[in-house]
Amino acid sequence: MATAAFEDIVEDFEFLDDWEDRYRIVIDMGKSMSPLDDALKVEATKVHGCSSQVWIVPKITGNGPDAVFNFHGDSDAMIVRGLVAVLGALYDGLTVSEVLKVDAGGELARLDLNDHLSAQRSNGLRSMVERIRKIAGETVG
Repeated sequence: MATAAFEDIVEDFEFLDDWEDRYRIVIDMGKSMSPLDDALKVEATKVHGCSSQVWIVPKITGNGPDAVFNFHGDSDAMIVRGLVAVLGALYDGLTVSEVLKVDAGGELARLDLNDHLSAQRSNGLRSMVERIRKIAGETVG
């Protein structure tokens, strides 16, 4: 269950044989995000388990399982910032109940990220997914 924005990324990646080109796409996605306000870069929004500094700020519209999930995030590392953008493409616009149904590992595997990210980056990506799922779970109630 991926969004159209995520499917676009998958399609772009399918046309690229070289991981370096894919890496550049991820970095460019991060560069195109607007920065997170420094006032939001606080302990409550920080994602723990990442080697870089990462913050995820939820933007939830509505209540209960049908509330629409969006988030804004940032990182001090360009590749991680790009990974935040990839997760935005995967989750933004879904209801919180749909967020909980997304097989993030399976969807991200379609991008072949696990074979090309360091162990620390892969762990950080999992931590970001866990944080997103936690936020969605708390909203569902």
